[in-house]
Amino acid sequence: MTVRVGQGFDVHPLVEGRALVLGGVTIPYDRGLAGHSDGDALAHAVIDALLGAAGLGDIGKHYPPNDPRYEGAVSVELLTQTVDTVAGANWRVEYVDATIIAERPILRPHIEDIESSLALALRTTPESVNVKATTTDGLGSTGRGEGIASMAVATLSNIR
Repeated sequence: MTVRVGQGFDVHPLVEGRALVLGGVTIPYDRGLAGHSDGDALAHAVIDALLGAAGLGDIGKHYPPNDPRYEGAVSVELLTQTVDTVAGANWRVEYVDATIIAERPILRPHIEDIESSLALALRTTPESVNVKATTTDGLGSTGRGEGIASMAVATLSNIR
């Protein structure tokens, strides 16, 4: 069996007038993430990790930010499409580990829901998804509350 690992990263600014969506879960907060789609930085990082592990490029190649088809897109739906793309290249998702970097809001109460949402989109079990949240202790744009970043690592196995 061949196993590959891919990594992904994404960051979006926080803006007023948008819902905050992370991993397909709407988090109560006074601002949301700007973006061509719903701005779900966590889902975007996971997409990049999957595509990287499968050797299929990156999120911009598959879902260009200037393509009107993806304006306002629900990112966990794009994640499910990505799982189909990865499966079409003979890869299966084995495990995803992700970190959300945000000073605010406090995400601990939402982590289990985020893991369940991602597992559903990834067509795997919640035990195959691990999500953590951390801060930068006030440093940088995330520390100042200007945005939220996410990192992800995906492990895929070849299904040929």
